[in-house]
Amino acid sequence: MAKIERVGVSLEKELLEGFDKLITSKGYQNRSQAIRDLIRQQLSGERISNEKAQGVAAVVLVYDHHATALMEKLTELQHSHLLQTISSLHVHLGHHDCLEVIVLRGKVGEINKMGEKLISIKGVKLGKINILAVGSI
Repeated sequence: MAKIERVGVSLEKELLEGFDKLITSKGYQNRSQAIRDLIRQQLSGERISNEKAQGVAAVVLVYDHHATALMEKLTELQHSHLLQTISSLHVHLGHHDCLEVIVLRGKVGEINKMGEKLISIKGVKLGKINILAVGSI
């Protein structure tokens, strides 16, 4: 485990009360744990602004599986970027709709482009890319 250093923070009473309510509702055991997570989240957000930073992404798609050649296009695109595609999950939502979660790894700029290509395929109804920076934080 990394060496822990103690720091002091001064906050207005109302801000601290709001923070305490927030972390309690989220299930944090203490302020330190919540502050560490907030800092990690902010640092990760800064790192993904660099297109060359290493990252992982979950690309979530909802699509009509009856759309012409959609499944083949999704599979072809994933296979053409095999080093970036880690895994995928397919869920049947109803008679027509499916949910696909595709996990990508690589440089942030490249995995974002791959995610955009997946979302823009004809037949995809909804799509979202969630990118996180990887590495030591």
